[in-house]
Amino acid sequence: MKLVQLTDSVAIRMGDEAAVRMICESGFDGIDYSMFFMSDDDNVLEREGFKKYIKNLRNIAAIYGVTFEQAHAPFPSMREGDSEYNKKLDYKLKRALEVAGLLDAKICVVHPTQFSSDQKERNLEFYKNLEPYARDFGVKIALENMWGWDTDHIVPNVCSNAPEFNDYYDSLESDAFTCCLDLGHCGLVGDDAASMIRQMGNKRLGALHIHDNDNLHDSHTLPYLMEMDWDSILKALGEIDYKGHFTFETESFFRGFPEDLLPACLRFSHDVGRSMMRKIEKYRVKR
Repeated sequence: MKLVQLTDSVAIRMGDEAAVRMICESGFDGIDYSMFFMSDDDNVLEREGFKKYIKNLRNIAAIYGVTFEQAHAPFPSMREGDSEYNKKLDYKLKRALEVAGLLDAKICVVHPTQFSSDQKERNLEFYKNLEPYARDFGVKIALENMWGWDTDHIVPNVCSNAPEFNDYYDSLESDAFTCCLDLGHCGLVGDDAASMIRQMGNKRLGALHIHDNDNLHDSHTLPYLMEMDWDSILKALGEIDYKGHFTFETESFFRGFPEDLLPACLRFSHDVGRSMMRKIEKYRVKR
């Protein structure tokens, strides 16, 4: 299991190169490359020379012996009734899979979409259309459990509970897909993260997004700062013999700190992650 950090918040402020260097220098084993910025039509990954840009990032990480393990495609993946947006995103998502392949990342998270009708069928068709590209680029597409809004409060959405998440994955019947369980999203929709981990098992669960919240807001902060029960979550990961990596998606943790403290924030995040991974291994041994 590798300790992995998402680039997003640091890269927004410091740029991709600086973010990669800082993550590597903080002791992380791997990087999750965020491509949320691809929502902007004028972005570096859709310009001529993007392969050279990505090769440079990969080379920087390689100097430190660090690898890109995951990537995060632009979001939302589709918008119901918005054909212009969906046409653009189809291209962007395929480019995101290509970028993940160029980075040698094994997994690229592509979010499912909520539809007013035929939700499962439309999402499965969407994923199956991307499957040939994932295979060509040597990347697995990871589905993620989602949440939605009902006026002013969070409600369940696509793949919010384990039975539905499992059903989506099992219906794809393909080794080109896996599941990324966003642990913070579980409590937002009234589910229990540890229970979802056990219901999914290690054959479906291939990746994690790890962050903390108060079970009311999608806070995306560092574990142990809010309300989630990390002891039960880590125990469940050990008990199912989780085979994937330990990936932080804690972008809001960094936002209040000035730039000169970002390296310290990353080093502390690293130490928190190592402590949590040791607990998983302890529970794994006791199986």
